[in-house]
Amino acid sequence: MDSTGALLTGPRAQRAFALRVCLSAGWRLRIDDGSALCLLVPVRGALEVRFDDGQTARAEPGEVLLLRGPDPYHAYDDAAAPLLAEIRADGGCYAPDGTLVRDLLALGVRTWGTDADGSTEFVTATYARSNEVGARLVEALPRCLLVAGHEFDWPIPELLHRELATTSAGQDVVVDRLLDLLLLGAVRAWSRGFPDAPAWAGAADDPVARGALAALHHNPAYPWTVESLARHVGVSRAVLARRFTDAVGEPPMGYLTGWRIGLAADLLIEGEHTLERIAHEVGYASAFALSAAFKRVKGMSPRQFRALSDPRGRGATSAAGG
Repeated sequence: MDSTGALLTGPRAQRAFALRVCLSAGWRLRIDDGSALCLLVPVRGALEVRFDDGQTARAEPGEVLLLRGPDPYHAYDDAAAPLLAEIRADGGCYAPDGTLVRDLLALGVRTWGTDADGSTEFVTATYARSNEVGARLVEALPRCLLVAGHEFDWPIPELLHRELATTSAGQDVVVDRLLDLLLLGAVRAWSRGFPDAPAWAGAADDPVARGALAALHHNPAYPWTVESLARHVGVSRAVLARRFTDAVGEPPMGYLTGWRIGLAADLLIEGEHTLERIAHEVGYASAFALSAAFKRVKGMSPRQFRALSDPRGRGATSAAGG
């Protein structure tokens, strides 16, 4: 699993909310749901977004807009239009007077709005949160990313719209998979074509760094050293250290530590494994060794992290502790 693949184990589509939105002309929505990521896919008519600090973006049919949370924003076809509704952090959809209006604006299964044949139609998919491994990539994304349709490897926007416009057997599963591919396609386009993308997001242009990243991502439990990693990619230790650091921005072993701790944090959140098992899965010889490394990176013990990450407090009493 590489860093882009890890994104899909964080805000997985199975925890995403997808909706087809159809609106008559002159609409404006306020989005303040605190979500980690949102995908907007115009189908009919353009839409614009404006963040509270004034940043704006416009998407036409055939384009995809990827927004990184949690900053609130307005979406609209006319910035001067009256506010139709606000989406809040509790998931509720509220009229300007505070009335819940989601059901009043329902137009069918997975379809919402004021007019099924309105001038604007778009698909929106919201991912509530990321995980620890995926968070690194989410945080590196620009707050607002516009991707042209031709930059996708597959015609996913069209397929997603077509699926949401019908009701068919297994639709939830199909939509989940299409959202996975849509998010992955947008991130791929960014990692290979945008100057602000970090090298590690696209596995780097340098073949040495790319090979080393692949080895670390796919086998984090192996007892890697700079020497063994250099041998794996067929270069000297000095060459690996220099080229990896130049491409990725940190030394190989520093990157590996962050990757392992992120994996461990996600396993702690899942709450299904003991600390000893987690330690071996991510490359530490013992629970004690993992606890020490975890505290250096996170500033808290694994037990404390699990307790804070579980709203039910399961981690506070778990035997996995640390």
